[in-house]
Amino acid sequence: MQPDLRPPFRGLSYHQLPALLENLPTPCYLLDERRLVENGELLAGLQERTGCQILLAQKAFANFGLYPLLAPYLAGTEASGLFEARLGSEEMPGKEVHVFCAAYREEEMGELLNYADHIVFNSLNQLRRWGPLAKEAGKSLGLRLNPEFSTQEGYAIYDPCGEGSRLGVTLASWEAEGGPELLPLLEGFHFHTLCEQDSPDLERTLAAFLEKFGPFLPSLRWLNLGGGHHITRLNYDLPRLERILEGLKERYPALTIYLEPGEAWALEAGYLVTRVLDLTRNGSVHNAILDASAACHMPDVLEMPYRPPLYAAGEAQEKAYTYRLGGPTCLAGDIIGDYSFERPLKVGQPLIFGDMAIYTTCKNNTFNGMPLPSIILLRRDGQLQTLKSFGYEDFKGRLG
Repeated sequence: MQPDLRPPFRGLSYHQLPALLENLPTPCYLLDERRLVENGELLAGLQERTGCQILLAQKAFANFGLYPLLAPYLAGTEASGLFEARLGSEEMPGKEVHVFCAAYREEEMGELLNYADHIVFNSLNQLRRWGPLAKEAGKSLGLRLNPEFSTQEGYAIYDPCGEGSRLGVTLASWEAEGGPELLPLLEGFHFHTLCEQDSPDLERTLAAFLEKFGPFLPSLRWLNLGGGHHITRLNYDLPRLERILEGLKERYPALTIYLEPGEAWALEAGYLVTRVLDLTRNGSVHNAILDASAACHMPDVLEMPYRPPLYAAGEAQEKAYTYRLGGPTCLAGDIIGDYSFERPLKVGQPLIFGDMAIYTTCKNNTFNGMPLPSIILLRRDGQLQTLKSFGYEDFKGRLG
């Protein structure tokens, strides 16, 4: 392999690779402690300079064995339901636990109140139903709003402001369903409209939000700007974000401003290591079958879809030898993508996909009885530490 110092491989030392690959089982997720700390330090600095509070959205990264590493840098966790709320409460004690769910279940609400500090509702119906109970329990209540301002390009599945969206209360619904009357129950507003985006997208969205809902903010205690902020990306416009946050604080000095990115905490801080199992050819297409699966181990490749970065590889036809990389499952579409290499691939050769800490360990599955990859930590001293291994019982235990 040749050196590749571009994102998301900046954390890998080229001289470390041979020893690393020799000692790693495949497939495995390799989490990079140094990069996690670097991301945490950047986000902590943003909080110190602007006074905002940044949460870890566990839907993107929930490897709780590393929560002690991140805890000094963040204000708390954000959950999408009971289990994540409990995880944040138990594994990051002393930190805030925020939860948003599109609709809460009656049989879970009592237990949820044991773990969550902030509860955000998705509709005025749910606020009316559960708000008084949560308020009596001493929780800080919020309402998710929909500014109806879309900044997504090509990813409709990730656009909460799309036509007919079920996420968030529009201004028309707020007015027609008696939103102003429920303000005494509320301490905060929440909106979440971004996905892997930069601060100019937040700036435009915030302007649309304030135009519609700004008049109600002086009666509140906090405003949550949601997630999707790619703050730790190499070319992210951080100065603009700081100006946005400082402007909000100047305009609404009584508000605590929250952000809840998931990816930013673990961006470029993990890899998926795999090996070539077989090489086949069908017409002009050279196929390389790996022991890692897009469908099972990197589901966003198919869901989003996107082409994950691969160490020392190029676009199709960019280098001398092009292969279509796919998984070993029976799904014909279990395709990771077409990549090119300086030399022909060989059976048994290791490959390293980048940016695999996020939306992988928390989304993977055992379709076809595929084993789950081990989770291994690459510590700052270069040592490897196995955090979790999986076997047959993990597959069987989900099905009994």
